[in-house]
Amino acid sequence: MAFPYPTVYYVGVDVGTASVRAALVSRAGLLNSTAEEPISIWEPQADHYVQSSSEIWEKCCTVVKVVTQSVERSQVRGIGFDATCSLVVLDQSFQPVPVSQDGDRQRNVVMWMDHRAEEQAARITNTGHGVLSRVGGVMSPEMQPPKLLWLKENLKESCWKEAAHFFDLPDFLSWKATGSLTRSLCTLVCKWTYCPPEGWDASFWTSIGLEDLLENDFSKIGSVSCPPGSPLGDGLTQEAAADLGLDPGTAVGASLIDAHAGGLGVIGADVKGFHLPCEDQPITSRMAMICGTSTCHMAISEQPLFVPGVWGPCLSAMVPGVWLNEGGQSATGRLIDHVMKGHAAYTQLQEQARQSYLNSHLSSMADSRSAVDLLGSSLHVWPDFHGNRSPLADPTLKGMVTGLSLSQTLDDLALLYLATIQALALGTLHILEAMKEAGHDIRTLFLCGGLSKNSLFVQIHANATGLPVVLPDQMEAVLIGAAVLGACASQDYSSIQPQRNHCRWLVLIP
Repeated sequence: MAFPYPTVYYVGVDVGTASVRAALVSRAGLLNSTAEEPISIWEPQADHYVQSSSEIWEKCCTVVKVVTQSVERSQVRGIGFDATCSLVVLDQSFQPVPVSQDGDRQRNVVMWMDHRAEEQAARITNTGHGVLSRVGGVMSPEMQPPKLLWLKENLKESCWKEAAHFFDLPDFLSWKATGSLTRSLCTLVCKWTYCPPEGWDASFWTSIGLEDLLENDFSKIGSVSCPPGSPLGDGLTQEAAADLGLDPGTAVGASLIDAHAGGLGVIGADVKGFHLPCEDQPITSRMAMICGTSTCHMAISEQPLFVPGVWGPCLSAMVPGVWLNEGGQSATGRLIDHVMKGHAAYTQLQEQARQSYLNSHLSSMADSRSAVDLLGSSLHVWPDFHGNRSPLADPTLKGMVTGLSLSQTLDDLALLYLATIQALALGTLHILEAMKEAGHDIRTLFLCGGLSKNSLFVQIHANATGLPVVLPDQMEAVLIGAAVLGACASQDYSSIQPQRNHCRWLVLIP
């Protein structure tokens, strides 16, 4: 295929929990440039976390302009967005609607980690409706139906009656870029109980008291859907193109949830020659772990597998033509930070690279590298400080630490840090065991995300699970996955099916 310039690029935009990032990616899948901007998080009351869709879009525009400033606009063939599965609320004129009792209209996003709807989620679970079989049998407060029900029951006048459009954040971004109201199957299937080819189950929404969402062919939550990477509308609108510093009409792919973009970016790694157990096996023998503020455990299968306490099976939600099960831990990077910052010795840590410093400190405390694991033998953490997403699927669970003494030295902080990572790794093992019992055959872990850059976190996961771990040579797998959406939408590629990507293998079974 001939292009007007010797090099063409695709832009990937990733909206995480606390920041917006963008990357300019070449046809070879290599990062040309990246940029990052922080975004605000407000906590108006306990377990309520909100953001601003206007601020998020502004930051998206800022980072895209930065990464594309060194290339001609016409060299950018497509753009793709991924984001957390947060809930965006807009009115009939597509203006923000407040989602908190303080009435601040700009704070119109209920974040993915917002657990205000625990009681509503429990009631939905108690209905026993058939759609629950595709979310592990238990409705999570991190999904959209309980959040919608909470808004109706608690903010009926200020929010529910004004709301005309409820978007998953990834779909909001693609709408903002193109004006298209078409939703991605990734978001609808994974977080909204949509089930292709039948679509919405009207009986479910009626049974939980949200029958008003049936109006106008479910227009408030999405009447039309398409697979991730499908070209949307006529590409970038004039307004969006001006905001982003790109050409109008630049292709925009239907979006992905951030974890799914990471899974797409890493699960197709070429690991030939490393003698891994997944070599010459289908990609169903691999699990992608996207490790950041939280961790998502993505496993795929040729046939639908129902895993109690694990979301899915969802067809084509990440990889075309196969079924996805998604386990997860609601607080991982966030839990490690919480444990560190709450310790009396935290102020003794260096200002930069605190986790790297603790990793080195633990090594100096041990007789050898292999003995680091044994340092935590008398200190134990139950890591469900923000509930258990999988496989217990109980958002009411709390965290626990046993084995504490009155000592508060830097050594004690290092041991607590180690015990927290070990607990998270054992939580991953718990998820793997549940998936294996349901029929998955996972032989190798593929990690990406911020925590995958922590060598101790990676090694402890290999040790706890007994599985080798692969890290991608291009460490920003989530951004690569988002850029793949733009590449597919540009029609330079026919599918988002994972290609053979070069990765470097880092960890063996100990």
